[in-house]
Amino acid sequence: MKYRPLADTGVFVSELCLGAMTFGGRGGMWGVIGGLDQTGVDAIVHHALDAGITFIDTANVYSLGESETLLGKSLEGRRHEVVLATKVRGRMGNGANDVGLSRLHIMQAVEASLTRLGTDYIDLYQIHRFDTLTNLEDTMRALDDLVRAGKVRYIGCSNLAAWQIMKSLGISREQHIERFRCTQSYYSLAGRELEREIVPLIKDQNLGLLVWSPLAGGFLSGKFTRTGGDETARRASFDFPPINKEKAFAIIDELQSIAGARGASVAQIALAWLLAQSVTTSVIIGARRLDQLEDNLMSVDITLSADELKALDEVSRLAPEYPAWMSAAASDDRLPGQERRFTTTKPATAGTA
Repeated sequence: MKYRPLADTGVFVSELCLGAMTFGGRGGMWGVIGGLDQTGVDAIVHHALDAGITFIDTANVYSLGESETLLGKSLEGRRHEVVLATKVRGRMGNGANDVGLSRLHIMQAVEASLTRLGTDYIDLYQIHRFDTLTNLEDTMRALDDLVRAGKVRYIGCSNLAAWQIMKSLGISREQHIERFRCTQSYYSLAGRELEREIVPLIKDQNLGLLVWSPLAGGFLSGKFTRTGGDETARRASFDFPPINKEKAFAIIDELQSIAGARGASVAQIALAWLLAQSVTTSVIIGARRLDQLEDNLMSVDITLSADELKALDEVSRLAPEYPAWMSAAASDDRLPGQERRFTTTKPATAGTA
């Protein structure tokens, strides 16, 4: 396992992060996605830690709090070994204020998460999505208060648009309060939309990138081809995140070719591609079985060649959109050796030709 810095925090996290969305099974879709009981969670968590994973991500909304509870019990005696992340935003009760990013809900939610996790601090506390009904400055100040109180070490965001992230960073700078250190966003060979606006922002603002659903909800796991798929797989009953499946099948064809030549799995190659992207801090992997976890763990030992990276890029790259194609077509670049010389002329005066 290798370790990468989380932006400029000075904190290092494992390049694979264990996602806890499969822990527990309460509340509708969570039974489809997860279903792991305490015994299953213990096996996954302890194996991940023993393999060198030091970063674990969950959310209060996963199985309506059950994921945090199971994870907290599994970490008893080993809490100090991990950078522990969770999230706030989703509905956690029937009350009008049991959801969102108001100061009221954040303060209630963090206390509940701390109790369920069995800890007195959260290393990374992330807002799960944007809240259009709450003043963003209120949200940022509430998060800053949690850091100052010692209940949270760092804050991050998830699933925000580039302008929303930049607005939050502007508020933090203006008010001299804690800022987001990372974004947790969807990114995969079958979903590279992040590269349009958010990746340039991440690079410019020196944010960390935590990748969720790196296998496109299991579509890039090797279980799905043009001729059919595994009906027991999560994607068969929970078709998310949305993808262009015809394009994804072409990507799978290339993944299969590379995987076959290397004696690796399709999933390992898909994960290795993400690990090869300079913008990636950590890739979140989820598993319901130990063999799935073992397969994903082996991706860290794969270094794709330049030719393999090029082939995967060509089959998965985004179609150019405005204004990107305009910037690419511009002829007035100012790279060294390509500067243009500008001259000024005096305006014509009366009586001159």
